[in-house]
Amino acid sequence: MDNSYSEDLCGVEPNGDGRIDDPASTSSSYKLFDRRTSVHQMVGGGKAADVILWRRRWVSCGIVVVATFSWLLIERSGISFLSLFSDVLLVLVVLLFLRANYAVYRSKQLENLPELLLSEEMVNNAAASFRVKVNYMLLMAHDITLGKDFRLFFKVVIALWLLSVIGSLISFFTLAYIGIIISVTVPALYNRFEDQVDRCAGVIHRKFSKHYKIVDESLHSRLPRTLIKDKDS
Repeated sequence: MDNSYSEDLCGVEPNGDGRIDDPASTSSSYKLFDRRTSVHQMVGGGKAADVILWRRRWVSCGIVVVATFSWLLIERSGISFLSLFSDVLLVLVVLLFLRANYAVYRSKQLENLPELLLSEEMVNNAAASFRVKVNYMLLMAHDITLGKDFRLFFKVVIALWLLSVIGSLISFFTLAYIGIIISVTVPALYNRFEDQVDRCAGVIHRKFSKHYKIVDESLHSRLPRTLIKDKDS
């Protein structure tokens, strides 16, 4: 009774001697998303990771405030995103133009604005990263169509079904707003409670793997033997 209770709470299973290992040592055996790096490196590193992990609190807070204000303005007022985006750019361009001409009229020198240019290296890196992701998705589609990976097929079906259900309930802009809020808050919370989350994720992963093995063996037992041999070959 005590062993099962401890297993449910901490995800700690008894070893070969019938003893339960220390939770602190077993929690490090499983990492969420099977990562091998720190959370900061997992989310990309650099200044963007600092914003996501709330190491630059004012910027992170500003993103949340602007996203919330934009979502309320678009969803509650009924203004389309394209109209709002065009109006904001229009006001910004007019203000900058008037500011520049006013400075010339008063014989004042404007501050030098940084040039917004995309370097060739930045474009090449983005294209290479995009190519790798597209090739990975094509490889996944290839494996699914050939029926090679049942687990991958199950994950894709569940993900597409969830997207279909969510898309029927909320608008695209609301979904984008939820994605922004999740991307700014969830990684920071995970970074703070990393050990506890990894321990609970390890419990769920072990139980899911156990049930998946049972289902997989049951499906294989129902398939004809000739089909199984052709699939293995």
